[in-house]
Amino acid sequence: MAQADFRSDTVTRPSAAMREAMVSAEVGDDVLDGDPTVARLEQRGAAWLGMERALYVPSGTMANQIALGAWTRPGDEIVVQRWAHITTYEAGAAGALHGLQSLTVGDRSGRMAEHDVLAALRPSYIHCPTTALVCMEQTHNVAGGRVIPLEEMRAVAQVARDAGVHVHLDGARLANAVVASGIEAPVWTETADSVSLCLSKGLGAPVGSLIAGDAAFIDRAQLVRKRLGGWMRQAGVIAAAGLFGLENNVGRLADDHRLARQLAQRLVAIDGLGVDPDGVETNIVMVTVERPDFDASSLAAALAEHGVLGLPMGSDTLRLMTHHDVGPDDVARLESALHAVLG
Repeated sequence: MAQADFRSDTVTRPSAAMREAMVSAEVGDDVLDGDPTVARLEQRGAAWLGMERALYVPSGTMANQIALGAWTRPGDEIVVQRWAHITTYEAGAAGALHGLQSLTVGDRSGRMAEHDVLAALRPSYIHCPTTALVCMEQTHNVAGGRVIPLEEMRAVAQVARDAGVHVHLDGARLANAVVASGIEAPVWTETADSVSLCLSKGLGAPVGSLIAGDAAFIDRAQLVRKRLGGWMRQAGVIAAAGLFGLENNVGRLADDHRLARQLAQRLVAIDGLGVDPDGVETNIVMVTVERPDFDASSLAAALAEHGVLGLPMGSDTLRLMTHHDVGPDDVARLESALHAVLG
């Protein structure tokens, strides 16, 4: 039975046109001589992001961890949004790989008030760690794909820069923020000294992310990527997919956003579910399970028996995401399955 998979926008499969781009990609050994398709992706990605240079890496987690490794030293501290991917879903890599400790501010809304960041910055004092980096996330995953307002990000960046602290932007879903807000990527990235961009989420590539910044940062990032085992050989085969996604699939994210809002509006009428259609800004719908006979995991398991997949995010929250491999028929199927399961 075919499944309607709403777990993540990472489950997308390459389109026929993307596969053709992969098949016909010009390749080379990117470690020894450089891969021409990787080089084109890095140049195109840097331009799209408004950064001097970009580096192709296997995953979004590695992109973020490269930024941490390039900006910090063991024993330093980073200031991060509460529930950010860097501290919540990267397996403690900041401490395990780089010897960092993390101080989180804010709440599940994803907002990061400038006064909270200012209070979190450490004084120059031998008993304190050095605040080496402030990290923001756009869009914010746990906040339901919320687009963090540009003025808030600018205020946080100014606080950090006034203190001589660098800023990293986890822009895994930055393309969603660009489409939802109408604000081009270089405007968002003015708030950061480095930025990551995931190619395997809404842009539909099967693998890969970019990490971008100025030339000096990328020089350091290349060393960290090497240490993490992220330098690839004939990577043009997969870089071609990322290049195709960046050049062809950004605009279509608006379709995902519309479908997510339609999904939220249809779920409002189902008893036992809490949904806020007005809070759906991009392609993520957070559903609160309000039934005593179900939690998020058991509801996801029951839906799976009907061929519909969602992702539990804690005990009472089910995440549903739209992407180019689901459409209106899948939304109708999800609605029908929820009625069948919840009665």
